[in-house]
Amino acid sequence: MPGFEPFAGIRYDDEKVALDRVVAPPYDVISPDDRHRLEERSPYNVVHIDLSRDEAERDRYAAAGCRFDEWLAANVLVNDPEPAFYVYRMGYHDADGRPRQTSGVIGALELSVPGEGDVLPHERTMPKPKDDRLNVLRACRANLSPIWVLSLAEGLSALCELPGPPDARCTDDEGVHHRLWRITQPGIVSAMADAVRSAPVVIADGHHRYETALAYRDERRAASAGPGAHDQIMAFAVELAEEQLSIRPIHRLLSGLDPGVDLLEELSRAFEPFDAGPPTESLPARMADAGALALVLPEQAWLLRPRDAQDDQRSDAGPAPEGLRPRPLPAMVPGERRVSRGPF
Repeated sequence: MPGFEPFAGIRYDDEKVALDRVVAPPYDVISPDDRHRLEERSPYNVVHIDLSRDEAERDRYAAAGCRFDEWLAANVLVNDPEPAFYVYRMGYHDADGRPRQTSGVIGALELSVPGEGDVLPHERTMPKPKDDRLNVLRACRANLSPIWVLSLAEGLSALCELPGPPDARCTDDEGVHHRLWRITQPGIVSAMADAVRSAPVVIADGHHRYETALAYRDERRAASAGPGAHDQIMAFAVELAEEQLSIRPIHRLLSGLDPGVDLLEELSRAFEPFDAGPPTESLPARMADAGALALVLPEQAWLLRPRDAQDDQRSDAGPAPEGLRPRPLPAMVPGERRVSRGPF
């Protein structure tokens, strides 16, 4: 099972900076206009490191590393005195206006090749984003944000329900309220570690950063570095439970299919189709009610519900066409220091 340990994090000193002014969205969803706005908001906004710019005498990666060191020297960023887990909670309203929250624990997750151990991927990665994140990691020697993993262990959510005020809190531009608790009590730390270690985890967000962490780990090992923080990555572990997740439809456009492929027939190998009539704005709600995916054709929609495993193994099904066969999902950076782009 995956190793999961407390670590001594690096956090903003909220007596020197207002956390609302220094947090930023994930680096890969920040537009050029957003980037400029965040840079102007505070000289200590994390975007100055996570998406740094070239400077007169140094490239953007060297600039990110130097700025990170400067913030540490000025105590804008401070090291926590001892290892801890960090309970992190996001409060928000879903697409229907209902209040929701997601709670989990941030810790140091042991690195292993995805798919070959207990860290399970679900998407492909691309070389360019990995090169970028690896250069940032080399420069800062820190995880600037946690990857997000879903834990199959029951009971993790209950361990994250804590009394008392948080150690850090802020609200972002989208109205999401972020809260963080630092956990050092031995009994709670042990229970959280045991919970995450008890079952595999699925990477929900952060495949590129995970593969980058593996590359960085291998670099450090090749340089004869002994065991260290490079063997782990900062991860936000959330129990895979309905109350913790708000899942909305995603849309994928299929093109270039062989004209001879009957897409509905091929999908029927794994899904039971139900006629949904012409596609309308009510389709996402009907998908949620039925617990189904949807196939939208030019003038017709179908709800697709997974077949039972026994149905999926029908001997007469035959192999799927090459263009529809599942492909292996390949793997993907911690450092000697860790800091996130939030208030922790």
